[in-house]
Amino acid sequence: MEADAASRIVPLHADAPVPTAQPSSHFAMHDETLEYWTEQALQFIDITDEVRAIVERSGIISGQVTVFSRHTTAAVIVNEHEPLLLNDMARTLSRLAPAGDYYEHNDFSIRTVNVEENEPANGHSHCQHLFLGASENIPIRDGEMLLGKWQSIFLVELDHARRRLVLVQAMGLAAD
Repeated sequence: MEADAASRIVPLHADAPVPTAQPSSHFAMHDETLEYWTEQALQFIDITDEVRAIVERSGIISGQVTVFSRHTTAAVIVNEHEPLLLNDMARTLSRLAPAGDYYEHNDFSIRTVNVEENEPANGHSHCQHLFLGASENIPIRDGEMLLGKWQSIFLVELDHARRRLVLVQAMGLAAD
């Protein structure tokens, strides 16, 4: 009965070519770190072109690229690059975790863990990060990221102006 169920599985796009490993390919991994200086909270920085260039330099023809923020108050997302939508998303994040609310993280009279000199009151930024996340994985086929027509990759600053690092790691089959 399981064989019958398996034989009824039909690919979503039966006419789409299925990439296959070429005999002259090998597994490879390539990573680079992008550096940005952000300007303000709830800033959306389109990093698609920079990630695309790294994928090209990697030589990966079939695999994936991971784009990872090395921060707990800066996120990486895939979404549409449309200015009014970006305003809507910033407004939504502000409503979900407003900067003016009380956060125990900001109460330095009770907080004793991970406190540095000149620690910002940024509990709202950490809470906004919950809704976005630190990374995105994008498939690579024929050396190209398989982003949808309207998809772009963004670094989202949730806190305040500062230096941000984004790790981009491509892995998969590379041509010899």
